[in-house]
Amino acid sequence: MSGSPAEAAPQGAFGELPGVPEKDLDGPLPDLPPLPKDPRWKVEHLGFMTAVSFALLLCAASVGFLVSGPTAAFAAAAGVMIVLVSHTLTTLVVAWADTVRPALVMPLGMLTYVVKYSLLGIILAVGVSSDWSGKRALGLGVVAGVVVWTAVQAWWVTRQTLRR
Repeated sequence: MSGSPAEAAPQGAFGELPGVPEKDLDGPLPDLPPLPKDPRWKVEHLGFMTAVSFALLLCAASVGFLVSGPTAAFAAAAGVMIVLVSHTLTTLVVAWADTVRPALVMPLGMLTYVVKYSLLGIILAVGVSSDWSGKRALGLGVVAGVVVWTAVQAWWVTRQTLRR
């Protein structure tokens, strides 16, 4: 035992990192990868996707109204709106996390998915167990929103990839 106070402190004590000498903690932070020159590419599709979703919302509401009346029109539009808000929220959270620190993308993305799918599950479970006449239109609106959003986003990514 050399008798120095740093060596006498037990490894892992409060305020220390086990196995890391205190002198190594005072150094500069590691270099982080540079941020992209223009991070807007992560959200540039949202304007187009929102326009397509609103067009789908109007179509879903129109079909719902023609088939079953105003309740179905509202429910179908609400189903599409749920998908629009859900996907937009995920895109914004992931884009923000990637801009701030790329290591946050996975945990925040997963947290966002868990929260939004839990809420969607609760909404659909309550809707299915209720006597509300618009529950079928709500479900069909969600399905239509997911299918259209996924197809248009796949088209968008393919178009962007082929352009570059």
